Amino acid sequence: MGTVKDYFGSMVFDDRVMKACLPGKVYASLRKTIDEGKQLDIGVANIVAEAMKEWAISKGATHFTHWFQPLTGITAEKHDSFITPAPDGGVIMEFRGKELIKGEPDASSFPSGGLRATFEARGYTAWDPTSYAFIKGKTLCIPTAFCSYGGHALDKKTPLLRSMEALNTQALRILRLFGNTTVKRVHSSVGPEQEYFLITKEMYDARPDLQFTGRTLFGAKPPKGQEMDDHYFGVIKPRVAAYMEELNEELWKLGILAKTEHNEVAPAQHELAPIYSTTNIATDHNQLTMEIMQKVAAKHGLVCLLHEKPFAGVNGSGKHNNWSIDTDEGQNLLSPGETPYENAQFLLFLCAVIKAVDDYQDLLRISVATAGNDHRLGANEAPPAVISVFLGDELQAIFDAIENDLPYKGAEKTQMKLGVDVLPKFNRDTTDRNRTSPFAFTGNKFEFRMLGSSNSIACANIMLNTAVAESLKVYADRLENVPDFETALHDMIKKTIKDHKRIIFNGNGYDDAWIKEATEVRGLLNYRTTADCMPHLMDKKNVDLLTSHGVYTYEELRSRCEIMLENYCKTIGIEANTMIEMSRTQIVPAIEAYTSDLARNAVAKRKACDGLACSYETGIIKKLSAATDSIAVKTDELQEALIKVHDANDVIEESAMLRDTVLPIMCELRVLCDEAETVTAKSYWPFPTYADILFSVK
Repeated sequence: MGTVKDYFGSMVFDDRVMKACLPGKVYASLRKTIDEGKQLDIGVANIVAEAMKEWAISKGATHFTHWFQPLTGITAEKHDSFITPAPDGGVIMEFRGKELIKGEPDASSFPSGGLRATFEARGYTAWDPTSYAFIKGKTLCIPTAFCSYGGHALDKKTPLLRSMEALNTQALRILRLFGNTTVKRVHSSVGPEQEYFLITKEMYDARPDLQFTGRTLFGAKPPKGQEMDDHYFGVIKPRVAAYMEELNEELWKLGILAKTEHNEVAPAQHELAPIYSTTNIATDHNQLTMEIMQKVAAKHGLVCLLHEKPFAGVNGSGKHNNWSIDTDEGQNLLSPGETPYENAQFLLFLCAVIKAVDDYQDLLRISVATAGNDHRLGANEAPPAVISVFLGDELQAIFDAIENDLPYKGAEKTQMKLGVDVLPKFNRDTTDRNRTSPFAFTGNKFEFRMLGSSNSIACANIMLNTAVAESLKVYADRLENVPDFETALHDMIKKTIKDHKRIIFNGNGYDDAWIKEATEVRGLLNYRTTADCMPHLMDKKNVDLLTSHGVYTYEELRSRCEIMLENYCKTIGIEANTMIEMSRTQIVPAIEAYTSDLARNAVAKRKACDGLACSYETGIIKKLSAATDSIAVKTDELQEALIKVHDANDVIEESAMLRDTVLPIMCELRVLCDEAETVTAKSYWPFPTYADILFSVK
């Protein structure tokens, strides 16, 4: 295969290929479309399509597809071959500009949240030239947006591109105020760290709950979990290393900048982190990464679990969204430089983010809301559902100085003294990393840690881009045409610090005292579940924000609120029904079988030992008999609660009923079954235990 340098991006119709394949004028025109948002000419599209087809065929492709991201949370594709009938009875390989630019998948079966009737099937996909086409298997995949016949966005890419444009528009206004006339575009950049579990397929196939829901609905705590901290950054097992090696190769062929890999905290848990790229491309790449992770796992006899909390009692999996703002000239607008106190432009952009997070805490929480992520947020491996911003000591000191009109003395670089002469000496960073913060500044970017491992990163970045765009708009509206820019700028920064310092917290986000202070003293929001937060998407301030910047229409927002709550309800419904089935058809019969055998053994022992008391068997029989009765009652109670949910008047009421009645019963049923597991002989238990699963990959 050669070196990584030889095959990196070999399956991507990237800039290198376009330069080589396209006439100079066509290439220049296409670059203007990509870099500056200029409209694509159909003549250019025809030439690009021909070059793309020839390149794809040379790589073994026979089909093409418009690859898009509907509101299912995964990707979608419909394959068409390149063949066209020839007059002599043969075929020719053809692909035209109109096929590149527009596709027409059936839109009737994708979630629309009431934007269209089921019988209205027409939908359109439109080429996104800012994200390179690639080959997967024998298919040329063309990244596209997806909309309805009426023009409503039915995907996650379209609003993301709109939010990036909103951020670009407002950021350019600010840069012009600082005298920068050369920057043409500003974009957000993201590096999403991806956590996941690997288990053997044998274990997966024996667990109906993993197959139907992605997480274990039952499972007693094993004797050993993550208590020893021996898995984190530990030596990677050979089977996992082989998986990671092939995964890297497949990702690198697609131009995905997979950089870091290591064991995570929980047994069987791992992480992959890429190098930063433009948010739109990073989103496409992360969707591809999740798909390829699962495909490669299957080739190694493994299953890759992307659920946020597949196992109770050990860490769940998140996706840390490292977000920053860059110009087309390569400047990171969130980089403080050597003297952040004097860098007024940096401070203004920093304040814009802080203001955005405070003003739109609810939208950021909504952007990561799923039934799966509800299990993870607030646990010790994830930030709480309360959103706050971590700045660190130096920036906090700068903010304090500005707010109080005091001189800032500056922070000295502290050299780390390691006590060993041969080790290199290096300066300590001016801020530590706060892993308990939902939104932490980490040097030249913010790490939004609340995303769940299965989430599309599009949702969080749509809200983040748009909220920051609004802050910048407020600043630009106030600063443009002021007589004294420097004084107005200073006052603006000072006012932001005073108005929004409640959102800044540099302490331990896991501390219960912080949650109390955040909600009762500071007035921060604490939406613990999807059912709590999702209806607030339609609050007036949120609708005004997202519609005024052209990111969503009112109808699109309403549809997404409906879809996300429906997904929440369906997820819990599937989990509850799976619990009922497993309880009745597997767990109770297993306990009964063991209890019956114990009873027979006790009778035989009494006969053989002249009336021996058999207190051991009798004690277990009593425990298991009581457990069986309790499990049966609780299972019936769960089914009755599910039936009552059908009486809900709308999806908001249904989600609240599931949260308040069904989920608590599910938790109670689990406790009963998990206790029974610890008493039932292992050979009788109907599926692999946590110990079996978490330590199955040798």
